[in-house]
Amino acid sequence: MPARDRRRIWARGREEVAVALAVSKDAPAVSGGGPSPRPSGPAAWSVRSRRLGLGFVVPVVVFVAVFYLYPLGRNVVLSFQDYGIKSLYSGKAPFNGLDNYTKLLGDPVFHTAAVNTLVFVAGSLFFQFTIGLGLAEFFHRAFPLSQLLRALLLIPWLLPLVVSGTLFRWMLDTSNGVVNQILLNLHLVQHPVPWLNDPGTAMVAVLVCNVWIGVPFNMVILYGGLQAVPAELYEAASLDGAGRRQQFRHITLPQLRPVIGVVLTLGLIYTLKVFDVIWVMTKGGPANATHTVTTYAYQLSFGGLAEFGLGAAAGNLLIVVAAVFALFYLRSLRAEAENH
Repeated sequence: MPARDRRRIWARGREEVAVALAVSKDAPAVSGGGPSPRPSGPAAWSVRSRRLGLGFVVPVVVFVAVFYLYPLGRNVVLSFQDYGIKSLYSGKAPFNGLDNYTKLLGDPVFHTAAVNTLVFVAGSLFFQFTIGLGLAEFFHRAFPLSQLLRALLLIPWLLPLVVSGTLFRWMLDTSNGVVNQILLNLHLVQHPVPWLNDPGTAMVAVLVCNVWIGVPFNMVILYGGLQAVPAELYEAASLDGAGRRQQFRHITLPQLRPVIGVVLTLGLIYTLKVFDVIWVMTKGGPANATHTVTTYAYQLSFGGLAEFGLGAAAGNLLIVVAAVFALFYLRSLRAEAENH
């Protein structure tokens, strides 16, 4: 074959190869013109997992930022401003530094509210935990209708707080309350007791209502903790001659220590922010006898002169107290985990 023909064939072959390569880059990988398959393998799975994780995380982050972080930040800023009723009309709220906190700490009503908060929280935690633990021990040993009784005991916890507060306000009413009627019929008192109108009994009445509401929560959590205690420990203790009191002291309480920490911490945080029950029953009265920091902060912000800066400062102090107790609890959990 002449050299000229060989060069022509070789040039035509190069052109055909170039066209084929160009077509192969633009054409779909699957025959028939369908779409190219998605990448597969570990890399593709990692990308899909990352996108799925973001799909779950992003809504939570947005929710927390909008409904928790922004109000908290706004409340902190507000506590450093002179924001009163005039600011609602003028739109001006100048910064006043720590004046709100200084004024609040020097307020005698705030001192009364702080002491009431301490009494209310300590009394609620003690009686809720003690009664809840006793009921959990009682239901730990199965007996007929135990499940039904446990379900009925959950009713106070399931009711709205406003309903519970209204119920106790009716029961403790001086003139028509069922409690006074029972006491009068049993001749235990000569005159109706002003439960909610006497500074000496108002805090007791509010405390009883809050204990009634919180006992079911303590019972449920502690009952679950008792269910996790191995029965072999009690059997071995019985064989060694330990009585129920010794078993409770040396087995039940040590085994329930993590659960007790959770119950007390959550109960503390919940009780610090109780507002509905107190406001429905007494509105902080009489004579500020049932005012807690929560109700006083509400009154500062939305009652009287509407001092929003002072109310925000009171709320921030309450948040700091709850955060300190939560921090101590988390550190104790970490220390216990490291010891184990």
